[in-house]
Amino acid sequence: MTATLIQPSPYPSRNPDGERLIDRVDPVIYPGQAGPLSADQLTQFERDGFIQLPTWLDAESTLDVISAAQHAQAKAAADPDHQVIFEPDNGRVRSIFAVHQQMGTFRALARHPKLAGIARQILGSEVYIHQSRINFKPGFEGRPFDWHSDFETWHMEDGMPRMRAISCVLFLDDNFVHNGPLMLIRGSHQRYISCKGVTPDNHYEKSLRKQEYGVPSHDALRSLCAEGEIVSATGTKGTVVFFDCNTMHGSSGNMTPYPRNNIFMVYNSVENALLAPFCGQKPRPEHIASRDFAGVSTY
Repeated sequence: MTATLIQPSPYPSRNPDGERLIDRVDPVIYPGQAGPLSADQLTQFERDGFIQLPTWLDAESTLDVISAAQHAQAKAAADPDHQVIFEPDNGRVRSIFAVHQQMGTFRALARHPKLAGIARQILGSEVYIHQSRINFKPGFEGRPFDWHSDFETWHMEDGMPRMRAISCVLFLDDNFVHNGPLMLIRGSHQRYISCKGVTPDNHYEKSLRKQEYGVPSHDALRSLCAEGEIVSATGTKGTVVFFDCNTMHGSSGNMTPYPRNNIFMVYNSVENALLAPFCGQKPRPEHIASRDFAGVSTY
């Protein structure tokens, strides 16, 4: 599909002139699709920008995904390819991208009726996988993921036009408060941080290891935290968290013996297909930002 650029964007960023906060202009919940979430759960998601669903998947499905993730991790360490990202300082596998394209277990997970059903319900349309990945945080050596809004990157570097995407996280290990869990700032999805800086060529080659552009300032984070508290997403393996594409999130390093490995699947509306990147650079590779806009029912 040919990418075209529509300007001006309501969500500019990567400005050399400085940072600013912009109010969201897009809905959080899009009408038109029924789904697994109750009215109260939809209200919670719209208010907070995320929702946590303990033990949402059955034990057998969870164990299948955990086994597949362990296999993928061992293969990546022994025979890495361009879809494998390593930590910048210790050589450990940090992330494996496009996992739903590699193994049947992950493809089945992407179209799971409970997960894809929630994505359709919130986004109000059929959905496809914009990005999938496993993030690994081994005991003692798992590194942090800096605070960021996914949409800022997806908008600027992938050409995602509007805030009509959602991340689904499945816990592959027990996520404790002390082993580097996902942290989210409640209500932050209603404010877009237009970040300072100019995107370098092939920025993804460094940013997937450690992001430097598209990262909010300390002052901006203080402002978001003054409006809404930081919530640590903790729970047992099999727990699922959905969060809005503009929810500010991050995680600290893992200093404990207990691993914290999670799989992420990003659902985007088929009505929100990618354009040319708004930063003016060439699109990131397909395994990071898919331009196959066929719905998950085709997987």
